[in-house]
Amino acid sequence: MPESRRLGEVSDRNLALELVRVTEAAAIAAARWIGRGKKNDADGAAVEAMRKAFDTVAIDGTVVIGEGEMDEAPMLYIGEKVGFGGPAMDIAVDPLEGTSITAKGGANSIATVALAERGNFLHAPDIYMEKIAVGGGLPEDVVSLDAPVKENLKNLALAKGVDVEELMICMLDRERHAEMIAKIREAGARIMLIGDGDVAGVIAASQPMTGVDMYLGSGGAPEGVLAAAALRCIGGQMQGKLLFEDDAQIERARTMGITDPNRIYTIEEMAKGDVMFAATGVTSGPMLNGVRRVGHGAVTHSIVMRSKSGTVRYIEAHHNFAKKNLDA
Repeated sequence: MPESRRLGEVSDRNLALELVRVTEAAAIAAARWIGRGKKNDADGAAVEAMRKAFDTVAIDGTVVIGEGEMDEAPMLYIGEKVGFGGPAMDIAVDPLEGTSITAKGGANSIATVALAERGNFLHAPDIYMEKIAVGGGLPEDVVSLDAPVKENLKNLALAKGVDVEELMICMLDRERHAEMIAKIREAGARIMLIGDGDVAGVIAASQPMTGVDMYLGSGGAPEGVLAAAALRCIGGQMQGKLLFEDDAQIERARTMGITDPNRIYTIEEMAKGDVMFAATGVTSGPMLNGVRRVGHGAVTHSIVMRSKSGTVRYIEAHHNFAKKNLDA
């Protein structure tokens, strides 16, 4: 292997680990607010810690999926520059996915970051996106947003060699999903309803230990891009369709480069090229353990993935606040 390529691989690995430090910082900061009933304070703490951590990352980063527009969020807004210099990269962030979960002390809130070369993330507006996702190792286009629910369940069961009754479908517990829930149950499949956190829900569909076979339903479009980035690394299929409520939203999307409001995006169209993804658990879930306070420190549990190598690493880190200047 040429020396330049070896050095590039080392650089990529180092950058992937730097992303974990970013999500660790956000998770530790948010963990102070677990169960306190103040979701905005939890989110604000995670955002502030994540932004500060990005100052140590050697990239010329631009936030394309973030906390909002510049006039709507004081930190990590869409278009903000992060990093102290290096390769030009696009950044997708959700400093605290599951703000309500954290506030209530519930399960499966995480801090997430995804990174790709400039121009490789879909610039999704902050609206709803209809999503469908399954794990890897399945026939191409085994499920589709164009297909009826019953057909998707039948095709997925056939591809997995199981009965429809054995399938577990993960969805957000929302009133808007009532009709879809009824159709799934009528077909005989089971449903795992979650309060928040559809990035984790999509990832769960690719992880055998979670027992989830498919993610289905509508949630935030920015979270859809983050989920697509994760699946690009870990393996799986996903489609997304933006759900516009009025002409104003369509016009705003056009300014972001989206010309067809009815388009169904593939996973590669939402997150293409070489992608890195990192997440750290804030509260425990099926994929990651939450932050645990231990003496004068904390233990964090993270996942970091790279699409280039297909590598998935789980990292348990022990943080000593007496020796490190961490916002704990």
